[in-house]
Amino acid sequence: MDVRSLAYVVIESTEPQQWLDYGTNILGLMVAPTMPQDGNVYLKLDTRPYRFAIVKSDQNRLARCGWELADEAGFNDAKAELAAAGVAFEEASAADAQARRVRGLIRLQDPSGNGLELFWGGELDYAKFISPKGISGFETGFNGDMGLGHAVLPAAKLKETHAFYKELLGFGDSDYMHFKFSPDPDDPGQGLNFMHVNNPRHHSLALYEDPANPVGCVHLMLEVTEVDEVGYCLDRVQEAEIPIISTLGRHTNDNMLSFYMATPTGFAMEFGTDGLQMDWEGFTPTVTSLPSLWGHKFSMPDA
Repeated sequence: MDVRSLAYVVIESTEPQQWLDYGTNILGLMVAPTMPQDGNVYLKLDTRPYRFAIVKSDQNRLARCGWELADEAGFNDAKAELAAAGVAFEEASAADAQARRVRGLIRLQDPSGNGLELFWGGELDYAKFISPKGISGFETGFNGDMGLGHAVLPAAKLKETHAFYKELLGFGDSDYMHFKFSPDPDDPGQGLNFMHVNNPRHHSLALYEDPANPVGCVHLMLEVTEVDEVGYCLDRVQEAEIPIISTLGRHTNDNMLSFYMATPTGFAMEFGTDGLQMDWEGFTPTVTSLPSLWGHKFSMPDA
């Protein structure tokens, strides 16, 4: 399959208005002007109609990641490949696809139970992005073709889930890490697969060997185009007394200068800049033993 980008995320929330405040006043995103006034919250950061859809629900979790395919032929091929592999999927109605602002859409789950949507024909609304916090722009490529950023998802069945994305959906390996969190020699540790799709972003997806994650996400990442915007956002987070999950630091594998904060849903948000853009021709995946060159001191907030 020819997956091009992580186009949007769908977040279920008992209080979508919390995301309205957080998204605009902390992240500097814009309320999507061309989306319906239906009680949900849609947040925009580039030429796409929205990148975050926060929908009213009785639970709080990342419900689905929306992955963009190249065209209708690729979409039809994807359905045929899924059917041949025995993977169940649901084809959305024309009305549901239009609500997502796409031409065609299917819904399915990966082997670890993470929800995803595959689609083709994503719209551009050309409504100018005007950040309420003065952010000049987010790094999403030409017409948003690099996607909104990246998602790190829990994968209780890491081996099977990695194979699903690589062998069936056509994702490529970027990097692998393996961590032990205790000195116990019998501690098996946890694996972390970083994967790319058909755009230059170092990774659009990472799979973390997490046996139990009630909110369906480890973190999402947004990348701004100017380093000062990372500092301004950090100031806003501290002024709002939002828990900081990780201090400022620079990652080894994708070079991202970033920090991590809590979100209203309970997973983390990485906010960074200066991420690597890769030429995948002839690329050899790496195995990284150190997550960051400096900084990124993690501490989880009290429950």
